[in-house]
Amino acid sequence: MSHIPDVDVIDFILLTVYPVAALFVIEMIFRVTKLKNWIKLASQATISICFAIAYLTLITAHWLTSFVLFALSIALLYQARLSKIKPNKSLY
Repeated sequence: MSHIPDVDVIDFILLTVYPVAALFVIEMIFRVTKLKNWIKLASQATISICFAIAYLTLITAHWLTSFVLFALSIALLYQARLSKIKPNKSLY
């Protein structure tokens, strides 16, 4: 992409796929182990925060991707809180 320095299209796609793959792996692990839902959501939020921080500090700053990951982590933490308070009404 010409407007992002030092990042080509394949790298940009991979930087988008890594967090999705991590969230998918966590989902599969928790489906197999049948642990509590709020723990799964909290761990997915933690992974999202870690990727967002890594995208801001370790590589060329991807501000928009980091912002989206932070927003996702806030939503996941909110869902984890609801799932812990009302486990029967949890959608996930």
